[in-house]
Amino acid sequence: MLRRLRTREPIRITGRPAALAASLAVLLATASAPAAADGSGEVALRLEAPADFTLYHADEGAEALNSDFVIPVAVEASADGPARGVRVVVDASGLGGVARPEKGGGGNCTGKSVVFTCVYGDVQNGDGESNTPFILRGVDGVEPGDSGTVTYTVTADNARTVTGTTRMTVGGPTLHTPEGEDEKTVEGAEPGKPVALSPRFANHSRFTAERGVALHLTTEGGVLTSRPRNCHFDTGFTSAWCLFATKAAPGSAYRTAAPIGFAAAAGKLTGSLSYTWSSDPRRPEGHTARGTDAPLSLTATADRGLTHDSAEIRLETTVQADYEPVTATVRGRVGTTVKVRLGVRDHGPGRLRDVAAMDPELMGGFEVIPPEGTTVTSIPYTFEDSGGSWACARPEKPGGAFVCAIGFDSFGEVRHEGGVTAIDFHIRIDRQVPGARGTIRTHNPYDRTPGNDTAAIPLDAAPAPLYANPVVWSGAAGAVAVVVAVAAYRRRRAGRGVDRP
Repeated sequence: MLRRLRTREPIRITGRPAALAASLAVLLATASAPAAADGSGEVALRLEAPADFTLYHADEGAEALNSDFVIPVAVEASADGPARGVRVVVDASGLGGVARPEKGGGGNCTGKSVVFTCVYGDVQNGDGESNTPFILRGVDGVEPGDSGTVTYTVTADNARTVTGTTRMTVGGPTLHTPEGEDEKTVEGAEPGKPVALSPRFANHSRFTAERGVALHLTTEGGVLTSRPRNCHFDTGFTSAWCLFATKAAPGSAYRTAAPIGFAAAAGKLTGSLSYTWSSDPRRPEGHTARGTDAPLSLTATADRGLTHDSAEIRLETTVQADYEPVTATVRGRVGTTVKVRLGVRDHGPGRLRDVAAMDPELMGGFEVIPPEGTTVTSIPYTFEDSGGSWACARPEKPGGAFVCAIGFDSFGEVRHEGGVTAIDFHIRIDRQVPGARGTIRTHNPYDRTPGNDTAAIPLDAAPAPLYANPVVWSGAAGAVAVVVAVAAYRRRRAGRGVDRP
């Protein structure tokens, strides 16, 4: 296996059903070359392109587009240094009648018609590179099982040539899932308590699923509680691959004869179960645990709303993430600017990191309205050795709230899930306002304890010191001026010999 595999250009994953079949085929057997003999002075290349690859579903025809085929090349770990000048020549002439290769994707591969050349450059010892030589377009009139062969030759300046082939096959019919279920949300689900689902599909093509059908279920933040014998699971029972011998005919629709149970994991705020159906029943890698319950079977059902490629059910659990304000008093003399640390205390027990990974706004935050008689001059923050003056959005109108969304970068350095997330507000005290109190309010969509969401921000303002009071300074200046004037008048009278009174 590659110790580390870099892809020079991103592989575009299509949204079409062909992408699922293609990704499964990549997990099958690979071709490899023997290592160079000891003392040869050559490094050894290893080719890991798939031996079999599913092109697209037969019913897609010329509308199919697949850019998932890649050719990974690695250098066997040794003390002989990198492989220099690695190149891969791909001959797709054997795909005539089943697919049309076209240049696409990465700029490391060039060519036209059916022969393409990919320049990998120098590949470090023990490392690897991967490139997408072309995109593949479908052809009308194909049947499931139609196939062709792609051959490739890998060369390097200091390595023996490696060759390989991939058999590319047109897959069976597309199987469609419910339209409505991908919008369904179950609220109030208790972690560990199963929710039942009967996955459904329809075959709208003109082809029969001759090799049977397969159901692939995947959970996020949950676990599958049903363990049928015709299903294989990953070690955590978060994913299952179930095989059925049913040859779904054109125009038919089925559902599982018994519901499948899944539950949100302990402490999770949310969970989900997504599923797809495939007419290419080959078990993916990693599904090694076989179920022990009675086998799951299929039964006919109405073809209603079965138009999607995949379906998803979402759970909103009874777990909460309780926020409480972190507040402080704005204390100081009039005219000074003070630091006041404000924020949230996360009491949990649920953790928002999973939902925030999809949408940082779901982390929630807090809003601050400063006390009357004060002005927020800045809310400085640091992020990755830089930062700015305003960690929170400023109000559009005077008297409005500063909105602090703690899921974003400006709070990255101070965010502590399950603890205190707070930041310094720089607040200038403009004047004394007896009894003035600002407000801080916390929020997140999973806080179900509203009684502790709001707190006061009191103002404790002392008078400005005498030296800082402009009224005192103007009065003192006036008194000095009077004294100076009197003294000057007396000096002038004394100079003229006028007797003092």
